[in-house]
Amino acid sequence: MFKELNPLLHSELRLGIMSILISVEEADFVYIREKTGATAGNISVQIEKLSEAGYIEINKGFLGKRTRTVCKITQKGVNAFEEYVEALKSYLNVKGR
Repeated sequence: MFKELNPLLHSELRLGIMSILISVEEADFVYIREKTGATAGNISVQIEKLSEAGYIEINKGFLGKRTRTVCKITQKGVNAFEEYVEALKSYLNVKGR
């Protein structure tokens, strides 16, 4: 039986952002942009959606005179990511291999 895939995480860019954040303590906007290759505008929209869902925390501050946006995955985000991976495995039938 297939488990439902979380539509919020099924987006390629949002899944990429979550994959980055699950493997690091936190990541700034520039790092996420470099790793995903997405435009700044698209990343802004997607991290806002993830933040609204409670999957990530966004902290804005300054590094010198430059603004700095730092993202960190929440426990809710970790749980959602792990559930997504488990649901994906049900489609891939990984258990039998």
